[in-house]
Amino acid sequence: MKLDLYNYQAEKAFMQKHLIKLQDYSQDEIYQVLSKALELKQKHKEKIPHPYLSGKSLGMIFTKSSTRTRVSFEVGIYQLGGYALFLNANDIQLGRGETIGDTASVLSRYLDGLMIRTFRQEDVEELAQYSSIPVINGLTDLLHPCQVLADLMTIYEKKGALAGLKLAFIGDGNNVCHSLLIGCTKVGMHISVACPEGYLPKQEIMETAMKNGMATGADVLITHDPLEAIRDADVVYTDVWASMGQEEDFVNRVKHFSPYQVNIKLFSHAKDDAIFMHCLPAHRGEEVTSDVIDGPRSVVFDEAENRLHAHKAIMVLLMGDRANNK
Repeated sequence: MKLDLYNYQAEKAFMQKHLIKLQDYSQDEIYQVLSKALELKQKHKEKIPHPYLSGKSLGMIFTKSSTRTRVSFEVGIYQLGGYALFLNANDIQLGRGETIGDTASVLSRYLDGLMIRTFRQEDVEELAQYSSIPVINGLTDLLHPCQVLADLMTIYEKKGALAGLKLAFIGDGNNVCHSLLIGCTKVGMHISVACPEGYLPKQEIMETAMKNGMATGADVLITHDPLEAIRDADVVYTDVWASMGQEEDFVNRVKHFSPYQVNIKLFSHAKDDAIFMHCLPAHRGEEVTSDVIDGPRSVVFDEAENRLHAHKAIMVLLMGDRANNK
């Protein structure tokens, strides 16, 4: 059954307090986020004011640098009528002179929400444990849930559906791959992942995705063969071969990942109308060639734009006054 997200009822009670990982979210809650994101994007395009978070404050904690995450959250809450406070790791005592729990308790007295982009998933979970305000996982080494919500939004816009489509991820079994495995299987999308030996997704993530797939009808394929993964895909997705913090291992990674480059020859094995996605930043000539990422079927900049609208939806649903979100 095709789901019309444009008419999906996003105003029902939203049960989640935080966004730590997509596995915590039901299929219905993911649809709520996507529907709200589509609504907010339309209002933005039509220049219709939508100050759902008027007077609200978002603290943004960064121990990893960012372009899209910082700009989308900071601009997003401004467009929603609130304001953002940038908190560099060097400027606060998080995990150094003060416990994460104490920092969470203090910031909860000042702010209406927290977004954190950091290394350890455990730090985000501890921050949420002690926060009385919503905590949003902007990225960890394990997961990237905000990115994948924007990805699902983009796929829906381009394909008009989610369930039954096939996404092929080619490359490193990293945080983006992990969240794609969870997000796709939650909404009934088939997903195939091709990684070199030694670079597969974490076992617990693969097992969780397979359990999700049993509930939603989504097939999960994990392989070392990029041709097997990409065959008949509706969406082809890749990411950098060395994520932030892995640069010293880059030369070794090139040896393993070169056969996994998404080039025209490999891309031709996907469906004729397949789209190409990348979470950016991209390294042309490494994980993807210019003729693919800059080609007519690439949607990477639409995908990047949708970070803004998806993040706004997350903030509205977690931080907003339900009575004012209608």
